[in-house]
Amino acid sequence: MKKIYLLAVTLFAAFTVQAQDVVKFAPLDNSPVDISYFPNKAVKFKKTDTPNPVIKVTYARPSVKGRTIFGDVVKFGEIWRVGANENTEIKFYKDVTIGGKKVAAGYYSLFAIPEKDKWTIIINKELDLWGGYAYDEKKDVVRVSVPVKNVSDVIEALSIAFTTKDSVANLVIGWDKTTVELPITVK
Repeated sequence: MKKIYLLAVTLFAAFTVQAQDVVKFAPLDNSPVDISYFPNKAVKFKKTDTPNPVIKVTYARPSVKGRTIFGDVVKFGEIWRVGANENTEIKFYKDVTIGGKKVAAGYYSLFAIPEKDKWTIIINKELDLWGGYAYDEKKDVVRVSVPVKNVSDVIEALSIAFTTKDSVANLVIGWDKTTVELPITVK
């Protein structure tokens, strides 16, 4: 009887362990999440001579995949989350100025209203949204109109990077054959 009991306990334990080992991980997302920092190498190298981050943008990177993006996938004149999936978030590690308006350090959402020749870039207080479906204009911190720059080569995956001139960090958004730049003054 002890042998049967021991066998039953051993089989039960083996089955339980095997059942716990089976984890179904989600497949790779079609629009993987990425992060851009200003200064660009602020967190990639831990050296004392590398500056601390001032701005961090977390966003999902959809691809063109042969589609017409602006005016079709992303409608002109409509709010867009600047990416895919959850809305894009931007963190300012210290106070900045955007469009002449002071923006306090903290986390915000980044939205845009694309048009053919200009975009309205929006910094908004609301966080943790899926896309722009629950966007609330009353929570806007700042809105800035920026010109569209057309490029000749397709930028396959939505990309966000920073360029610098003096105390201005230009947040550059590029996708398909379009780029825009949002000047952010850093003190």
